[in-house]
Amino acid sequence: MLGLWRTWRALSDRGIMGINCRNADYVLKLNDRKHYPLVDDKILTKERALAAGIQVPEKYDVISSDSELRRLRALTDQHADFVIKPAQGAAGEGIMVIADRFDDFYRTVSGRLLRHDELEYQISNILTGMYSLAGVRDRALIEYRVKPDPVFSQISYEGVPDIRIIVLWGYPVMAMVRLPTQQSGGKANLHQGAIGVGVDLTTGQTLGGSWLNARITKHPDTYNPVAGISVPQWHDFMTLAAGCYDLCHLGYIGVDMVLDEEKGPLMLEINARPGLNIQISNNAGLLLRTRAVEAHREQLQSQDKTETPAQRVIVAQTIASEYAADHETTV
Repeated sequence: MLGLWRTWRALSDRGIMGINCRNADYVLKLNDRKHYPLVDDKILTKERALAAGIQVPEKYDVISSDSELRRLRALTDQHADFVIKPAQGAAGEGIMVIADRFDDFYRTVSGRLLRHDELEYQISNILTGMYSLAGVRDRALIEYRVKPDPVFSQISYEGVPDIRIIVLWGYPVMAMVRLPTQQSGGKANLHQGAIGVGVDLTTGQTLGGSWLNARITKHPDTYNPVAGISVPQWHDFMTLAAGCYDLCHLGYIGVDMVLDEEKGPLMLEINARPGLNIQISNNAGLLLRTRAVEAHREQLQSQDKTETPAQRVIVAQTIASEYAADHETTV
């Protein structure tokens, strides 16, 4: 018991946020449940983002019932590639990515060929709530397939890498790039075997990484180093993430974005319960940064002042730079 207490004390001193702290001090305290439907439903999030002028992948259609499946054939005739995903899905479950067509077949990003009735079957499963957070009936979203910027091509296996930024009260506090692997089936989901690579908030350069909760320096499939890559348009990503607080009014969120080679930064979704693996990817703890943000915000409130997303980005980068340089140690 003494050994466990010492371990907890050491992690706490390094600013490591644990699951109980995340839940009690951030998720439950700062995220009013009345706002959850907005972020738990990808369609509602997309509609709200568009209204706020935030770039998102184009919505092709929404299938809400089996009777609407008759529209699928006409849609697929218009678009050779697209993504099917459950509106209320989580952890990447239920997503199907179609890369192109081969005669009457659809080819997934992994090369598997599917018949049209298999697409309909997948959508029917989505409608039953098989992949939804609460197991209730769901809707199927069909949208534009992101064409990933080639900047990550040497450290990614198929699929589309994405960027997760943790945001507290509109201040970005930590970021990582999630890179698909063969084990993850080309999906940028850590629970399915993707890797997470930390990103320096001030420079946009990738740092070390983590895979299956272990520290790594190279991609397990390409064997290329994951550190030292500059994420293009990094300031735009930071500003977009900061603005998502104003979009959803949740105090503690994870904003997931992608870099399309033509359209630039696009927001995919907002997570009201972001995981903690990002700390391993950055070899740093969240708590030191979140506490600094909270202290800054309290000072602003005492002066009856507010800040724009762009101003919050500057503050966040200053805090991240200070703690990365002086306080953070090996996780």
